[in-house]
Amino acid sequence: MEGVLFEWFSLILRLFHVVAAIAWIGASFYFIWLDLSLKPVDRNKSENGISGEVWSIHGGGIYEVGKYRLAPPEMPTTLHWFKWEAYTTWLTGSALLIVLFYFQAQTYLLGPDSPITHPPIAIIASVLYLIAGLGVYELLTRLPFSHRAKVFSVFMAIFVAGFSLIAFWLFSPRAAAIHLGAMLGTIMAANVFLTIIPSQKSLVAAIENNSKPPSEGAIKAKLRSTHNNYLTIPVLICMLSNHAPLIYLHDHAWIILALLCFIGAWVRVFFNSKHAGHIRLEIPAMASLALFSVIFIAWLTDGRGIQIDVPKTDTGDETLSLDVSTIVQEHCVVCHATNPTYPGFSQPPAGFVFNNKSELLAVRGSAVSSLSSYYMPLGNVTEMTIDERNTLKEWLSTPN
Repeated sequence: MEGVLFEWFSLILRLFHVVAAIAWIGASFYFIWLDLSLKPVDRNKSENGISGEVWSIHGGGIYEVGKYRLAPPEMPTTLHWFKWEAYTTWLTGSALLIVLFYFQAQTYLLGPDSPITHPPIAIIASVLYLIAGLGVYELLTRLPFSHRAKVFSVFMAIFVAGFSLIAFWLFSPRAAAIHLGAMLGTIMAANVFLTIIPSQKSLVAAIENNSKPPSEGAIKAKLRSTHNNYLTIPVLICMLSNHAPLIYLHDHAWIILALLCFIGAWVRVFFNSKHAGHIRLEIPAMASLALFSVIFIAWLTDGRGIQIDVPKTDTGDETLSLDVSTIVQEHCVVCHATNPTYPGFSQPPAGFVFNNKSELLAVRGSAVSSLSSYYMPLGNVTEMTIDERNTLKEWLSTPN
């Protein structure tokens, strides 16, 4: 019963997180489009402080949106703040990290090759990883070249690749992908909380006090907002890669994930240029070429996570040999059973149940892949030895 309730809670939390993220990313896309789509206004509007406007149609109406150069002459009675989309996304994401990875650190956070062997230490490393990522980013934004887009992009690429390598060194493959995304998401949320919203509060306070609004804060806020826009697709790639073993189980997963993040940010360059009226078709063409190159190279260089194609054969006798039966019972059936006995599982993972020989052979390709990549057992919590792993792989790879 506890396992079922835990899964329901996890599902609701995931849904809350995804909905909040959609709202946040949607707002980011919209306002970048709005800024880049502004058209000049007539003299009357310009004299009133409006720098540009956009006319659009959506749903059942036509909208006119104008942007002030810095601030309106007086504050309106109602002003909407775009901040809780970011805060809610980060808070629910942090809750998911705690519930799924910290509460079950031995299973999901620790990897077979991780230098960390104790769950409490892994949790501390996770928190320090997120803090360090934010700290390095803040340092980069304070360097003299931070306002030079191309130079800053190069340093950000090195930064993402470096932290991808660290994540895959410290944590399990799935946890590593999630941590890179969580680190980038933390940077985005911190940009809103530490720079964008304080700047907006200063702007509103200056208007209410009839003083000159500070322009420096607005410039910084705009820069951080732009950074967030370019980080949106990389964050989504990291989070979705958590569901793609061909990425996170690859021998060189850290660089593949980093390259996919670069391509994702590159795609944003195309859309932002398009919003500004410059259609640069060479960008999607080169991004597509880069993507297919990454896929091809990943396929050529994958030595662990490739699924072995073993032809299905007649299962015949449903009984397993004594050695294989012992290994399956000790290391597989605790989770892959109709009623799993391992804590945290109320249903068999992926719906795979190994009650007999035919059920095990039906997924032999996936099983060999998972054994070869050390993905299963999760975190090797059952302490499967290399000899046991090789014995089971050999049996699965041999026609039965």
